[in-house]
Amino acid sequence: MRCSTSRLRVGLPGRSASTIEGWTIQRTGSVTYAKAFFDLQLQFAHRVRALSGLPLARVLLEYTNLYIRFGLGRAFDPAHPTWQAYLVGLQDTNDIGEWTHCFYLKRPDAMAAPSVVANFGCFAYARSSGERIRLHFQNAETEAHSPLARERVSQRLAELAALFEHVKRTLHQPLQVVGASWLYNLDAYRRLFPGSYLATAHVISHRFQHMPLWGQFLDRQGAIRENMTRQFRERLERQSSLDRLEQCFPFQALSVDAPVQDFYNFYGV
Repeated sequence: MRCSTSRLRVGLPGRSASTIEGWTIQRTGSVTYAKAFFDLQLQFAHRVRALSGLPLARVLLEYTNLYIRFGLGRAFDPAHPTWQAYLVGLQDTNDIGEWTHCFYLKRPDAMAAPSVVANFGCFAYARSSGERIRLHFQNAETEAHSPLARERVSQRLAELAALFEHVKRTLHQPLQVVGASWLYNLDAYRRLFPGSYLATAHVISHRFQHMPLWGQFLDRQGAIRENMTRQFRERLERQSSLDRLEQCFPFQALSVDAPVQDFYNFYGV
């Protein structure tokens, strides 16, 4: 199976991402991910299958970002009709990578951004379960600025101040602010948040289904970053069991949380 070459473009006209201190920050919904990104996940899945003996269908569901990339949400329902259609196609192809990427390109919901309450420049927030809100980050710069560059810190802080002013004005109950991303490993990102929030950072285990882990491999065009993937592949080759499987990834997905009052104090709202 071959996809139309016009649909295999990695970047979209007029859209971009930016690089800050060696790291690419993508604009949400502006990039079509390259086949190599899916190949990387399939390579990981095949290694997990060899180490675990689990069926490929289960490994693809539980150890890759494919279900979300196909625009199927986060229920990870193995009986979802679209997921089942993908699995059926695996049986009829000699090139799993090509089939997977073509399936992704043909999904109308594949580029859908997370549902959020409100956007403030590069930041947004969503209501999470219980009395929690979850922070989201995207590159919303309209010019060729790096969104996390030092000269853009004041703009990012202003956006966060506006976000938390909105939270304070519209959500009156005590709240906990939560986040999860590989970006919390980067000083350029960490400097935007209260110390109490950053102090809670800890590795989230088994986040293989989510972009907070896989996003570190993507460059500004939606292609993979060769230096990062090289490290990943070298570690994956040496992996002899499922124990500490996350250590194959150069950066871990970190979870953080703090009371909303800490953010009000930090941003002066």
